[in-house]
Amino acid sequence: MFDYESLKVLWWVLVGVLLIGFAVADGFDLGAMLLLPLVGRDDRERRVVINAIAPHWDGNQVWLITAGGALFAAWPLVYSAAFSGFYWALLLVLFALFVRPVGFDYRSKVEDKRWRQSWDWGLWVGALVPSLVFGVAFGNLLLGVPFRFDDTLRASYEGTFWQLLSPFGLLAGVVSLAMLAAHGGSWLMLRTNGVLAERARRAVIGFGLLYLVAFVGAGAWLAVGGIQGLVLGGGLDLGAAINPLAKSVQPGNPGWMANYRLYPYTAVAPLVGVLGALLAMVSAALGRPAMAFLGSALAIVGTLCTAGFALFPFVMPSSLDPASSLTVWDAVSSRTTLGIMTVAAAIFVPTILAYTLWCYWKLWGKVTPAHIDRNPHGLY
Repeated sequence: MFDYESLKVLWWVLVGVLLIGFAVADGFDLGAMLLLPLVGRDDRERRVVINAIAPHWDGNQVWLITAGGALFAAWPLVYSAAFSGFYWALLLVLFALFVRPVGFDYRSKVEDKRWRQSWDWGLWVGALVPSLVFGVAFGNLLLGVPFRFDDTLRASYEGTFWQLLSPFGLLAGVVSLAMLAAHGGSWLMLRTNGVLAERARRAVIGFGLLYLVAFVGAGAWLAVGGIQGLVLGGGLDLGAAINPLAKSVQPGNPGWMANYRLYPYTAVAPLVGVLGALLAMVSAALGRPAMAFLGSALAIVGTLCTAGFALFPFVMPSSLDPASSLTVWDAVSSRTTLGIMTVAAAIFVPTILAYTLWCYWKLWGKVTPAHIDRNPHGLY
């Protein structure tokens, strides 16, 4: 159906779609928990915030699992190098995510103020850590990851956890935090009313502005801050099997801007990010929650596409040995594996999307303090 070269590009697109799906779907419940201390001022209000995402949060995390599985199957070398290099960061995310299901299930089972406040802060940390670390990880991809392959294609990582927390990496983390907080605020505008919706509205405007400043600032830093991207040279057969060392790579792509100069239409990605945030802020100011949610979702799509378009064809650049950098052409599985995965994706992804949309439709509605009072034991 597809030749090997086309399958490689197709799975670059599909992995990107899965990451965007995770950021949009799980992003609003992470963002809602980031806003938990700001929007919910007492126990009843915090229960409203939690129950506004309760029907969907666990299903949304399936996007992360699916993206990780697709990464393992489609790009095994990227999976290996990333999970080795970012081991402590990913372990930190994993333990933070452990808190979420336990916190949701146990928080309201004991009517004790300290018990519930402790779980509230746990849920906040469980949202803060993944939101920050995922942004920092994308920032470090643009800086280059300190790994290399030896002659037997064994990857070695020569950095430390603290190296990930560079100024640019932290700025990328702020972009992620602000983006998801605004997205969570727009969701709470949709699912709550009264004073809670008003606080969420103000959060969308505030965090939307922070996102714009950080996103534009990160772009300016890349363009003029001396961050050097890579250029793919010769020696690479686009239809060949895995061999990441059979290519030449040189620095010479200041700020990772080469693709935007070569393909000007890719500039639509950062434009969508900026306009999406503006749409979210203006819609929030006008009290239009559905448009605010659409705007924050577009900001997420634009942000991730901006990074993906800038890096292409690189997936995981190396700061130690440019030739070891992984690209969409040389980090993928065999043609047979990609072909089978494509058939499976064509069958199951639409099925999952249809089921997910059905769940949202059946469980739709606003959550109010009165609803909490009427169901003291039937909700989180």
